[in-house]
Amino acid sequence: MAIKILGTGSYLPSKVITNDNLASALDTSDEWIFSHTGIHSRHVAEDGETTSTMAAKAAKEAMAASGVQPGEIGLVVVATSTPDFCTFPSTACIVQGMLGCEGAGAFDLQAACAGFVYALDMARGYVATHPGKKALVIGAECLSRILDWTDRACCILFGDGAGAVVVGADGEATPTARVVLGADGRGSHFIERSGGTKDALVLDPKTGIPARPDPRLPVMTLQGHDVFAFAVRVLARTAQELCDMGGEAVADIDRVFAHQANGRIIEAVARRMKLPLEKFFLNLDTTANTSAASIPISLDEAVRKGELRDGMKILMIGFGAGLTYGGVRCDWPTL
Repeated sequence: MAIKILGTGSYLPSKVITNDNLASALDTSDEWIFSHTGIHSRHVAEDGETTSTMAAKAAKEAMAASGVQPGEIGLVVVATSTPDFCTFPSTACIVQGMLGCEGAGAFDLQAACAGFVYALDMARGYVATHPGKKALVIGAECLSRILDWTDRACCILFGDGAGAVVVGADGEATPTARVVLGADGRGSHFIERSGGTKDALVLDPKTGIPARPDPRLPVMTLQGHDVFAFAVRVLARTAQELCDMGGEAVADIDRVFAHQANGRIIEAVARRMKLPLEKFFLNLDTTANTSAASIPISLDEAVRKGELRDGMKILMIGFGAGLTYGGVRCDWPTL
């Protein structure tokens, strides 16, 4: 029995912070940021918006696209590193209540920027063993609440948003998915942070940019050069491994949905894979790095633009803090 992505959805906050906005408060410029990252702007959650509210909006779009009702959802998985609360309740439980998916199982999954790939594989297993039930897989992040907005090496990279897919069984289709999940804890100190995102948003009255969070809540720290080297190496290796598992060439892939962390990373991965950059779906110029939301936001945008057609050979690959990594190779939309 095959598992299928039945519908996609996404949500990006209406508030946008451009590189020029950042340059008014930091020693930087639009030209410098774009040349080093490929980012021009990012969406930032406003006061009252949280990981759960964004996740619920993306999920509603995915459910509408798939024609699935709340009662058909048997599992809600939210991949996030920025939950509403530091520990409990889970953001997934909050979202489950917002959506009215009464009785559905719900939990958060924390694998950083690779979280959506991990969560999608968990959902595949659930749907395969629960006949008639659908799973809702969401990647959602409110990263603006955990950044030091005076740290130009880090704050320029990230944005907020959510993406979602509904997954269900297809008894007539042939399974196509190949999955790789992995981690290298030796690099766990490369990206670190602890805390929650339920705290009220505080904006600088002069610039409109979020102020530094309460110093009692640690902000994200990032060792950029180490992360860059790991990302390029592991994404290319994972892509090759997924292709080797099916005895196909990397050149046969139609579309790559890589975690959108940095344009330079994706360019380097494309060179290693010997694939034209045009095969990589890119939107980070306006979304920046949305962590676990990156891949599902990209999927939804590609679907809505008509760029994803049935039977296309796609790769979804990501990496993140931990250090985690993972990938899925499938014939869209069958897993």
